[in-house]
Amino acid sequence: MDDPADITAWQRINDRTTTSGKLLEADIARLADLGVRHVINLAPDSSDGALAGEAALLDAHGMHYSYIPVPFSAPEEAHFQSFIAAYETGDHPVHVHCMANMRVSAFLYRYHRDIAGMAEAQARALMEQQWAPDPGSDHPLMQTWGRFIAPHAPHAP
Repeated sequence: MDDPADITAWQRINDRTTTSGKLLEADIARLADLGVRHVINLAPDSSDGALAGEAALLDAHGMHYSYIPVPFSAPEEAHFQSFIAAYETGDHPVHVHCMANMRVSAFLYRYHRDIAGMAEAQARALMEQQWAPDPGSDHPLMQTWGRFIAPHAPHAP
């Protein structure tokens, strides 16, 4: 089956990982047909256009659901740590989404660069297919996300 490029902000990262913006009810069966077995949602349920009953819809198609509501104006390190734990659960195909694939692309950028050891330029190129947070921007949200994706000092044991 071909990737459903008509899903909002669809992106295939690799054989295991796909990402997108908001999902519609019809998209759930399409993800299942692609072999997705785990969906991680980074958008709060209160977001405009959020899919009502997403967890139950996924369950009905045999998919595991991880819900990590990340306020767009306030991503935190705890959100990233929860994402790592969810993303690293098993090696089955996983789909990660939010509303516009902006949260997701930033989270995966950090994951690829800081956890998976992907070259920074390659990780950034994947993120920039969706957007490029700029800490030097005058826009507060761009600054917030620019800080979120900035390299972080390793935590002391």
